[in-house]
Amino acid sequence: MTDHETPPKAPQRVMLLGATGTIGRAAAQALIADGHRVVCFVRPGASGLPEGSVVRFGQVTDPASLRRDGFAGERFDVLVSCLASRSGAPADAWAIDHAAHLAALDEAKRAGVRHVVLLSAICVQKPKLAFQHAKLAFENALIESGLDHSIVRPTAYFKSLSGQIGRLAKGKPFLLFGNGELTATKPISDADLGRYLALCLSDPSLRGILPIGGPGPAFTPRQQGEWLFELMGTTPRFRHVPVALLDGIIALLSALGVLSPALRAKAELARIGRYYATESMLVWDAALGRYDAEATPSFGSETLREHHAAIIAGAPGQDLGAHRVF
Repeated sequence: MTDHETPPKAPQRVMLLGATGTIGRAAAQALIADGHRVVCFVRPGASGLPEGSVVRFGQVTDPASLRRDGFAGERFDVLVSCLASRSGAPADAWAIDHAAHLAALDEAKRAGVRHVVLLSAICVQKPKLAFQHAKLAFENALIESGLDHSIVRPTAYFKSLSGQIGRLAKGKPFLLFGNGELTATKPISDADLGRYLALCLSDPSLRGILPIGGPGPAFTPRQQGEWLFELMGTTPRFRHVPVALLDGIIALLSALGVLSPALRAKAELARIGRYYATESMLVWDAALGRYDAEATPSFGSETLREHHAAIIAGAPGQDLGAHRVF
């Protein structure tokens, strides 16, 4: 845990976007546990929202629906957004990470909101991809809005680092890009991140841009693979994938993408994969030109190794979906 233990202030009325995702659900639970009155604006047909929240249905990409079905002419104190594009493809990113958020910000102002808590991503500190530029563009709009803001940039999620457990269970090797030590991270669990987002409402020090990771030291993909084999009681087997292979795939898909929008989208997904294969999810020190694990704040109590141990022991894992990375 960190020193952030400020007791919740008086309950606030919260509009929550992105509540159907794993982080959004965790945030909703934490907000409700802190005594806040939470309205979840979700797509039609969504279910499984935490008990104690008010659920409203509509289209987050439609400003009219946000106004009519979401805020509904009522007053709110805080907007919390865990909303994010599913694929990271350019059209999706600019529609969700930017345009939908701009519309929500406009409606929040009309509803009297004075504080916005935004779930962003630490990778926007070195933007090379469409979704990063879209997120960063909205971050800048939020900063310029004059509203109180907490822009939370988590390092990495457990679900994005659990995709190879199934491979290893089938006796396959752990895939490493390069030597397996090109990158490092200190990921944060859903529950810990949800509590951190909720804490932003009551802790006045949690304002501005807030990079945040989980507890413990940073680790490399190779170290992650080593503990997975240890937890499974099997002999370590690694397969090294050259980064140049990703470069070749990207070049081919980019060339073919001139004629095919589908292949153009796949090229962007390949670029996303390469980014995560070569960039650490830690605080970037621009002055020194390197990632700094020591400067990356920690929060919470759950570690990825403990999470993996629970899954291997039989606990249910998560639906990785578009968050499957390596």
